[in-house]
Amino acid sequence: MKTEEILLPATIGTVLILLCLFQVKHMLADFFLQTPRMLSGRCKYWHLGRAQHAGVHAAGSVVVFLLAGSPLVFILVSVALEWLVHFNIDYGKAFYSDQKELQPNQAKYWYAMGFDQFLHQLTYLAMTWAWVSFAF
Repeated sequence: MKTEEILLPATIGTVLILLCLFQVKHMLADFFLQTPRMLSGRCKYWHLGRAQHAGVHAAGSVVVFLLAGSPLVFILVSVALEWLVHFNIDYGKAFYSDQKELQPNQAKYWYAMGFDQFLHQLTYLAMTWAWVSFAF
């Protein structure tokens, strides 16, 4: 058996664990750890609550990457980019929802929510790809 064949299952397992940790982090940061400040006034671009919310996500990703044994420079660059991307994804959803005056009883509200979550999931796939490609 070649060395690559022995290491491959562990690598796939590690990637799946990393993705799972990002999912847990996302659920906590996007739903359970939102404060009233984070939830109000979101239609303005520069919004302290949105910056804090993106910061909670970034802090959670620091924990995930530390658990994965990632180098500090990789962590700092990755979470800074995540903060920027998360901030702007959430602004896009908030701006669109505000302009359309969307409410939870409207299908477009859920389309916006679903697209927002989809973009966040793509972010985690990109972060995991970056981890596999550049962290070590």
